[in-house]
Amino acid sequence: MNLALFGATGSIGKSTLDVVARHGERYRVFALTANGSAERLLELCARHHPRYAVLSGMAEDRALRRRFAEAGTELLFGSAALELVAGHVETQAVMAGIVGAAGLASTLAAVRAGKRVLLANKEALVMAGALVMRAARESGAQLLPVDSEHNAVFQCLGGAKNPRRIILTASGGPFRTKPVETLAAVTADEAIAHPNWVMGRKISVDSATMMNKGLEVIEARWLFDLEPERIEVLIHPQSIVHSLVEYADGSVLAQLSNPDMRVPIANALAYPERIDSGAQPLDLAALKSLSFEKPDLARFPCLALAYDALHAGGTAPAVLNAANEVAVEAFLAGRLAFTGIARVIEAVLAAVAAGPADDLAAVMKADAQARSAAAARVMALAA
Repeated sequence: MNLALFGATGSIGKSTLDVVARHGERYRVFALTANGSAERLLELCARHHPRYAVLSGMAEDRALRRRFAEAGTELLFGSAALELVAGHVETQAVMAGIVGAAGLASTLAAVRAGKRVLLANKEALVMAGALVMRAARESGAQLLPVDSEHNAVFQCLGGAKNPRRIILTASGGPFRTKPVETLAAVTADEAIAHPNWVMGRKISVDSATMMNKGLEVIEARWLFDLEPERIEVLIHPQSIVHSLVEYADGSVLAQLSNPDMRVPIANALAYPERIDSGAQPLDLAALKSLSFEKPDLARFPCLALAYDALHAGGTAPAVLNAANEVAVEAFLAGRLAFTGIARVIEAVLAAVAAGPADDLAAVMKADAQARSAAAARVMALAA
């Protein structure tokens, strides 16, 4: 299988390449992409020898192009190159691992081209779920979820339809038990210190606010065609049970594994087969307990805001996502308090009216309006 790996220098890229390297007889790295990490991407090309590499956030650089050519890889530049690689006739599968709204266009291009799309970019469905799912039906693309929670649901469904409900689990992040009144003073370093998972900075902050789970609720609505009322969230601090599915007969199926992204990646790569992921086997006898609790929405207001956006529909989820990206960036840069993230998102949802998400242009217009409103709100809170 020829694999195009979008977001090769991130945590998903690292885990994907580890799984692929274990099964060189099955998979060929056809293309690797990054935003601007040229040196890191060049190292990966020298090791995995893809036909193409893409630096989507950079303009043409002839010197860089020559260096990649010496490693046997053709280097392309700009975001349009992502869409070119996604639709290439020799691309059989695309790992959509670009974080945030930046990954929407290339993910949609891969879906429209009818590829097997390993979906790690949840924002594509958050922003344009109806568009992406319609494109998949029309092209025959196969969407396989890579988020550990959605992959767990996918495994538990096993082709079954119409479950009573699905339950997405969340670790609760680093501030699950921290006094709420102290959250305004937490630092970026504290927020990205996830207790169980190794993730990028932005996703780690989303986990700390539980916006990550809110985005996953919206993603699940589209992936599994369920009403919001049938998608629930439980905090599970051990991160062993990755999600559960309840059926009409009262049965509840769960998927368990150690918290290692190579597990869902291997499942999506090889589906419907099973391959070694490299993850440590789960030792049930060594587990002291598995606990669950309902999320406290006073502690995690971002989760409630995500449900609000999902109920509003249209471009509201795209507005939510854009406001969150701007607010998290400001927090990581030291320009916004941790508790200000939810305040910015709430203000932007109130200020930017949701409209129909009929096409990509409408979605991107809402995204731009929300980013402008969020930047203004950040400035107001910082003043």
